Amino acid sequence: MDLNYLTLAEASDLIAKQEVSCEELTQAHLDRISEMDSKLNCFITRTPEIALKRARALDTEIKNGISRGPLHGIPIALKDLFETRDIPTTAGSLFLKDWVPEADGVVVERLNAAGAVNLGKLNMHEIALGVTNNNPHYGACHNPWDLERTPGGSSGGSGSALAAGLCMGSMGSDTGGSIRIPASLSGVVGLKPTFGRVSLRGVVPLSWNLDHPGPMARRVEGAALLLQVIAGYDPEDPVSVDMDVPDYPAQLDGNVRGWRVALAEDPFFTKADADVLAAVRAAAEVFASLGAQVSFMEFPGAYEAAKDNGLMVTSDAAAFHQERLTDLPEKFGEDIRQRLEIGAAYTSSEYSLARRNQTVLRRKFEQFFNEYDLLLTATTPIAAPLLEGPDAVEQARTLTRFTAPFNFSGLPAISLPCGFTDRGLPIGLQIVTRPWGEAALLRAAQAYESATEWHQRRPNLSG
Repeated sequence: MDLNYLTLAEASDLIAKQEVSCEELTQAHLDRISEMDSKLNCFITRTPEIALKRARALDTEIKNGISRGPLHGIPIALKDLFETRDIPTTAGSLFLKDWVPEADGVVVERLNAAGAVNLGKLNMHEIALGVTNNNPHYGACHNPWDLERTPGGSSGGSGSALAAGLCMGSMGSDTGGSIRIPASLSGVVGLKPTFGRVSLRGVVPLSWNLDHPGPMARRVEGAALLLQVIAGYDPEDPVSVDMDVPDYPAQLDGNVRGWRVALAEDPFFTKADADVLAAVRAAAEVFASLGAQVSFMEFPGAYEAAKDNGLMVTSDAAAFHQERLTDLPEKFGEDIRQRLEIGAAYTSSEYSLARRNQTVLRRKFEQFFNEYDLLLTATTPIAAPLLEGPDAVEQARTLTRFTAPFNFSGLPAISLPCGFTDRGLPIGLQIVTRPWGEAALLRAAQAYESATEWHQRRPNLSG
């Protein structure tokens, strides 16, 4: 039995039956990290002693008939901007390299209460403002499908670690695509929930108006199990929304027969590599074979949403880091300093117009889903680019092209594997739906995943 590539649900079942212990599962992942992370550089901070101590305590609970649910004993790892009590939280930055929070953030609290075992804090693009994960302070994170390429970002450590079998689940954050982009480039599943579905309290901000925490896993079911734990109202988070949380895993097994599915086929969404477009069109055919009514549609407003999302991200980031940018600009990486300076230079009128456009386009996008149940697009227009060479700022414009519109509108969106290039690099399918429609989104993604085999491939790291 390869413990590192069990699905999250399989591992949960084995622990519940006491066929595999929490300690065995945790140790297998710690061994895998020791073996592989020198190649990948997924972790900024490892916590093996803490993880093993917790796993043993969770085993005692199981032996005493106590189960905390499906995440009991499951090894996870956290993007290094989720605040963790007594464990450093750097946000990939020199400014926070010695910061050890006194309390866990809300997402971490909920994962701990559910019995998850944290293996450590994962590498990320500096302050989450980028999508290559080529971090100048903690080193570049590498894509396990090709070590010379980026795993995407800013949650690059999460995507790479999952694909390489270093953890069974992860938490990422998504402000312009930072969950879905590494999911796409690393060949895993990443879900950006509706804005306000998951608490931001205890997540180092990039943009107060656009940040979305969310789950990443190797399978859709794993993402659903993680979302079930972290979703829900937080009265202390000013952007949290008090909406009922459905039973996500229970709704996975439904079909999509009769669902109205739109495939984005307009000049904005077809500006992509030919193999990416071919894979997404083939995915639409799978939905048609499952009984969905598939239409080829334009999706107006995406360009404007992506452009204004970029303005708001950099403006908000410049505001949050204003004092650091003024006093110690040299402590930022070159690409981050450049983007923060761009954000600081926008006028109040430009920002105000972007916020107005956000209100208008959010309503327009929501109205689209009065007519359609799902929207299909590529997650990224290209597969994983090389780490060295391409300009990080330009890469951000390219890789966030199809993801940023849905941060701007706050709509839920998921990325999952839908093919591979001739070079053996993963291609991601993005599925989008109406606000608070995560259950339908996961159901559709599960239906597609069950009808295909892309999720069964693994990167070869033996060379």
